[in-house]
Amino acid sequence: MTTSGPASTRNRDGSHPGGLRLSPFRGLRYDPERVGSLAAVTSPPYDVVVRPEGLRHLETADPYNIVRLILPQAPTPAARHRQAAETLRRWQAQGVLAADPEPALYVYEQRSGDLLQRGLIGALRLSPAEDGIVLPHEGVMPDIVEDRAALMRETAANLEPLLLSYRGEGTAVGATAVIERTVGRPPLLATTTEDGFSHRLWAVTDPAELAEIDADLAQRQALIADGHHRWATYLRLRAEHARPGPWDHGLVLLVDTARYPLRVRAIHRLLRQLPVADALSALEGSFRVRDLEGGLPQALDALASASATGTASERGGNAFILAGDGAFHLIDRPDPELLARTIPSGPPEAWRTLDATVLHSALLEHVWQVSDGPEHIGYIHDVTAAVEHAERHGGTAVLMHPVREDVVRELAQQGVTMPRKSTSFGPKPATGLVLRSLELD
Repeated sequence: MTTSGPASTRNRDGSHPGGLRLSPFRGLRYDPERVGSLAAVTSPPYDVVVRPEGLRHLETADPYNIVRLILPQAPTPAARHRQAAETLRRWQAQGVLAADPEPALYVYEQRSGDLLQRGLIGALRLSPAEDGIVLPHEGVMPDIVEDRAALMRETAANLEPLLLSYRGEGTAVGATAVIERTVGRPPLLATTTEDGFSHRLWAVTDPAELAEIDADLAQRQALIADGHHRWATYLRLRAEHARPGPWDHGLVLLVDTARYPLRVRAIHRLLRQLPVADALSALEGSFRVRDLEGGLPQALDALASASATGTASERGGNAFILAGDGAFHLIDRPDPELLARTIPSGPPEAWRTLDATVLHSALLEHVWQVSDGPEHIGYIHDVTAAVEHAERHGGTAVLMHPVREDVVRELAQQGVTMPRKSTSFGPKPATGLVLRSLELD
């Protein structure tokens, strides 16, 4: 997929926006001799850490675990952000984190069994959605953007890369050719995290190879696969800095999904204050409800069957699993009149029939009347964790089926924003393998 960029726009430094422009930077990385192990200092992205259990586990894994920077613990937001900045400066002064000697793009590989993902980590020049270079597909929550912005301001650092996908030629040319040559060389680091994924990182500093990457990516556009809030944060902080400089770029991992397809999973909802019994009783006449036999694997199989390939109208409607009372309930076949009354008619059908659209517009807003705030709705990537949280606290877990990547990309190219937290692309980059200090840039 290519784009030439709008001819009428220019960057702040006067250059033409073109396509993707990925710049080398001096990566800030853990010194393996100063930490217990590289695996022990890594973390999933901040929004995947399931609090409080996951946070405690990571904090005890190693005293220098990156979670102390991305999710610092203190009584107030300001204190948390200040603590992260102080910790970052202290670790640099102690040599726990050290900057690489020269700017580089980093080839990053993740492998688990048959799953292999490779991409490039670099400082991507920022551009608004209207430029058609980086395509968002989900909305964001202002409070999260504000929190991430305050953390980045205080630390003057990009602590974890976003995951962006682009469509190359499907063969080893351009940036992908450089990647596949590079992985034949000794890596800067290699580690295996407790989820079974192996991680390897290489630095690309050769001017000819950097030019080869730049020429290829300048023809591309990217889809934000994971990290919409951090991308919105990058844009906010860029706007706060009037002069061109390091805030014009943000740390990303770019993956050619024609060569290395991403895995797409759903993000499940936890309705904290809605018991399952109340959720089910409110559905009378609006959805078909079936109680399922068996455990979670059987429930997910039933959901997959009800959410078979095709649009919602082709497969007989939207489907969800409700859990939290020790059982699993499949709800599907929504009342067409309910959908006609609650789903906006303006967006394309592919958006109107999304499970996330129906969930938020029909179920949450009208049937269950659940306010869209963190005290009412939690977004959980792990399906087992979603069910356990609901059972432990008397809420309702709404389990969802993933959206296909081609549907996401098609809507993004039309400028249509999906309901937030509609998808979970992966595998996500491990946080902590390489950071970007804006002070070094």
